[in-house]
Amino acid sequence: MWRTRTMRSHHDMGGLPAGPVEASEHDYQLWEKRVDALMVLCSSKKMFTVDELRKGIESLPPDAYDRMSYYERWISSITSALIHRGVISIDEVRAKLADIEKRPPETAGEKA
Repeated sequence: MWRTRTMRSHHDMGGLPAGPVEASEHDYQLWEKRVDALMVLCSSKKMFTVDELRKGIESLPPDAYDRMSYYERWISSITSALIHRGVISIDEVRAKLADIEKRPPETAGEKA
């Protein structure tokens, strides 16, 4: 579908009625802190730009964008950018995910 300058993508909700925004303080999970640190490290090392991160997030299909949390969108985009830049391969990502899936649930997000 071709988009005109006035058409919005699914991620662009600014100004639309969506109910109140509930601001709440919460402790970030360890994996969320790691995603944030990874983004800062990779962008400081010029492995990708913040614009590439944004583009990756905005390119997610609507169902994935709506289903994913904030940091799930980030790690999806970071992973895509690092694969695109040749920093990591899809095979390396698959191997690591397979390793993580073998771990007991209580430790899956804790090991490097």
